[in-house]
Amino acid sequence: MLYWLTLLQAEFSGFNVFRYITFRSVGAAVTAFVILFLCGPRFIVLMRRLKFGQMVRDDGPASHLAKQGVPTMGGLLMLAAILVSTLLWARLDSALVWLVLGVTLFYGFIGAIDDYRKISKKNCKGLSPRGKLLLQIIGAAAVAFYLFCDPQYSSRLSLPFFKNWHPDLGWFYLPFVVAVIVGASNAVNLTDGLDGLAAGPAMITAAVYLLFAYLAGHVVLANYLDIPYIAGSGELAIFCAALFGSCLGFLWFNAYPAQIFMGDVGSLALGGAIGTIAIIIKQEFLLAIVGGVFVMEALSVIMQVGYFKATHGKRIFLMAPFHHHFEKQGWHEQKVVVRFWIISVVLGIIAIATLKLR
Repeated sequence: MLYWLTLLQAEFSGFNVFRYITFRSVGAAVTAFVILFLCGPRFIVLMRRLKFGQMVRDDGPASHLAKQGVPTMGGLLMLAAILVSTLLWARLDSALVWLVLGVTLFYGFIGAIDDYRKISKKNCKGLSPRGKLLLQIIGAAAVAFYLFCDPQYSSRLSLPFFKNWHPDLGWFYLPFVVAVIVGASNAVNLTDGLDGLAAGPAMITAAVYLLFAYLAGHVVLANYLDIPYIAGSGELAIFCAALFGSCLGFLWFNAYPAQIFMGDVGSLALGGAIGTIAIIIKQEFLLAIVGGVFVMEALSVIMQVGYFKATHGKRIFLMAPFHHHFEKQGWHEQKVVVRFWIISVVLGIIAIATLKLR
């Protein structure tokens, strides 16, 4: 919205600054952070009054029993901050911005229904796994068909570390898009089990994709770095900045001991947004690097369930997702979270390094 102030630059040259994506990205990040920081306390009080408290599993670590009743669904405030910041600072004539916003809100809607059912029924059961997965697939499929039907969009893949290999998936690109978006959404959701554990890596991932979105939307830099040029994708840097600022502001209240949790409304939306951005700017496989913490958490659940069924009751980990395994070993929650953040930072640096390793 503020971008259109550039039309007044003939009257006042200072308005020209709103033309730059870098300036608007900073503005979006700061705006989202301020919204979370200022509205967070009142939102927490509101959730307490509504008795929207966290439901804790009986079979989890004993230390988690103290989290029972802590306000949840903080993702609603995160989504509001992302939406307001993006609409304020991004170009509203960008179809890609609306696409990512649509996916984010739709996945947030799925999570909100799931959270509300858990709270209203006073147990840990929300939407059925099949029902939740079906809704996620519908949202991801809409993105897949939209992009596949765009004549300017390619079904070729861009692989980190490979300069001249761009396999064309053809029609198989449709299920690939669905798998990436749904997988990213559920991976972030599985990671959201400790105070600050999901918000930290999500913030780092958003920062990395902010850089890649900006580069992918700049034809000169994209050609120089040998990454796919996606016209208009630079505006997604503003969305990534808003996501970054939202996660940063949320961490103020979600850091140990957490005053509020994001709930599925936050984790599903964040994962869906990150997966969609990765698809649009053709950096799908980069997500396995920068989002390595999310991948590790998801794989730990898949391995645990598969091994449990194959061996009729045996386990690989003391508990899955992976972060609970370390808690069962005696690690304090803060140690697990900080070390996972460190891993996420290292993976983010490696992801950025792939720009020159092609």
